[in-house]
This record gives sequence, structure tokens and C-alpha cells, in this order.
Amino acid sequence: MKKSIVFILLLVSMFAVSGCKKQPAEDPGSQTATKAETPTAPQATGNKEMVAIPLELPKPMFVGTPENLSGIENLEPDTQQARPPFLAPAGVKNLALNKPVTSSEMDPIIGAVDMLVDGDKEATEGSVIELGPFEQWVVIDLEDEYELYAIVFWHFHKTARVYHDVVVQVSTDPEFITDVTTLFNNDIDNSLSLGVGKDMHYIDKAEGKLVDAKGTKARYVKLWSQANNQNDYSHYIEVEVYGK
Repeated sequence: MKKSIVFILLLVSMFAVSGCKKQPAEDPGSQTATKAETPTAPQATGNKEMVAIPLELPKPMFVGTPENLSGIENLEPDTQQARPPFLAPAGVKNLALNKPVTSSEMDPIIGAVDMLVDGDKEATEGSVIELGPFEQWVVIDLEDEYELYAIVFWHFHKTARVYHDVVVQVSTDPEFITDVTTLFNNDIDNSLSLGVGKDMHYIDKAEGKLVDAKGTKARYVKLWSQANNQNDYSHYIEVEVYGK
């Protein structure tokens, strides 16, 4: 009797197993293939679509043979490659164009301070502002508070020059006493007393120096400098501030 019951139970279990069909395992590669076929969404941070800032570069105008710059401390390597487009939220524009400018030297040796934001970025003699020796600064009043994403500036790009003690700051305070953010600082010996800089010296070129402003909210933009590798003067051609 017991043997009969065991035999019947074995038969029932065999029929149950044979009646159940095993589902095929999901192919991991099938998910990858499906995702690869999905169109790529626009590059974005959060809900902000990111696009290249509308930066137009002047004509390159290095004249003559570049001098040996190997003796300049903390100089970034010159890769001779074009800078890739800089991405920022859609709708940014140059907020600095034709805005008020003040300077440590309101009567420059050459040019006028309002040339700093006149839209002329060419390396011609009539486009350059020359300030005197020692530390100098310029301040642009954007006339309202904005989210800033990139600051691009040109000192002098007719020859291969390296400017010293370059510092870029932004603030909501016109006196730059409170709420000051330093975005770039290559003053490695703290000669401006703004803090020891950790950024590198660079060769001024037609593409300008682009500093990431990282969406900082500010109204005023201040740029410092102190001489260059060829003479004791500070020069500026143009400053552009991209934000919204």
C-alpha cells in the first residue's frame, strides 16, 4: 500500500514538471541594442538644454617668430589645437557689450576704457588699451544681476605674450568687498594680495582666455593683471561675459 502511494506521487510530480515550460532568459544584449537605437537627447544639465556659446573669434595675427617662453614659470603647454566649443544653457549672450567700464587708470596711455566692451577683438593698434605699469584692474558693470557662464578676454594677441598676475573676479558688490567669487587666479606669488593663485600662465591668442563662470550670480566683473613677459604694461582688447 505504501509503495503504491509513493509510486502515484512520483507520477504526479513528473507530469507537473513536464507541463511547465521554462521561460527563456532575457538576453542582456537585447536591452543594450534597444537603448542604442534610441535617439540621443540634447545635452542638458537638469532641465537646461546646453548649447555652444555664440563666440566669434578675431583673425589670428601673430607677427614674427615667437620668442622663447621656456623661462616662464607655471606656463601651460601650447598644444596648437583649437579650443572646443564651450557649452552653456540655451539663450546666453554677451552681457558686457557696451556696458559701463571703470578702471584703475581711467585715462589709459593708449585708447579709452570703453573700448574694452565695444565688440572689437582684432589685434590692430587701434583696438588695444594700454594701462601703466604695476597692478591694474578693469571693472564691467552689467547693470543687473545675471547667471554667468563664461568670461572671455583678450589682452594682446599680435605677438605671443604671457601676462602676469591675471585674476578674474565677479561680485554683486561694486566695491568687491563682500560676495566676491574668484574664478581664475594665476598670481602664484600673491603679489596682488588676493590669495595665492593655482591657475597656470598662458599664451594670449586670438581665441582669448575663456574662464568658466559656473553659473555664478553676479553684476560686476573685475579683471586684474600686472605687466607681461615683454614689458611692464597691462593691455586689454576686449572682454565678453556670457550669461542670462
